Amino acid sequence: IMIKNIIFDFDGVIVDSEVLASKAFAKYFSKVDYSIKEEQFYKYAGNKTVDVIDLLSAKYKIEDKEKFTNEIFDIVSKIYSKDLKLVYGVKDFISKSDRKHFIGSNSNKDRILAGLRFVGLDKIFLSNQVYSFDMVQRPKPAPDVYLKAINDNNLKLEETVIIEDSAIGVKAGVESGAIVMGLTAGKHWNSERDINELYVNGAINVLSSYSELEKVIENI
Repeated sequence: IMIKNIIFDFDGVIVDSEVLASKAFAKYFSKVDYSIKEEQFYKYAGNKTVDVIDLLSAKYKIEDKEKFTNEIFDIVSKIYSKDLKLVYGVKDFISKSDRKHFIGSNSNKDRILAGLRFVGLDKIFLSNQVYSFDMVQRPKPAPDVYLKAINDNNLKLEETVIIEDSAIGVKAGVESGAIVMGLTAGKHWNSERDINELYVNGAINVLSSYSELEKVIENI
């Protein structure tokens, strides 16, 4: 079987943004007198930001959640517009590939399109190749965003690989019926994290770089 389609998660797979969200949370908490390391927020990668805000509001007993939400989004957008970078190796990987490429993300579409423009991939991923949680009923770990990409484009499951970096995303991919691979090339995958969280949720392979991924996909 040849792999003809790849659906990429966005944050942490195409753009190295998970570390930026963690940086934003760390920055916020340092202002309110908590000293929490950025790395402690890495475990929330893959979740929608609003869900992370819910979790942290409960954990740190934040009274004014609306203010917290607004400040986080403000910090995030400032950091993004300055520091957003591609995950190492992705541009090379995509430019050498003659497969069909899509994005399936728990982020909203406007933000993904803005991110693609910022890192110079907006000619590679056109708007109709981008699928986001605001286009479906349920975000990941439900498979809706992946099923929409698969169904809209009549993709055959056995010819389609989903690339994910989080347990939530892997779960969603597996439930869609496509082949799912884990990728730990993003900077939020520091040495303390256990790749088993991707295997346990159904990734058939977990690779640490795009060059490894290319070899594996070639051999399917």
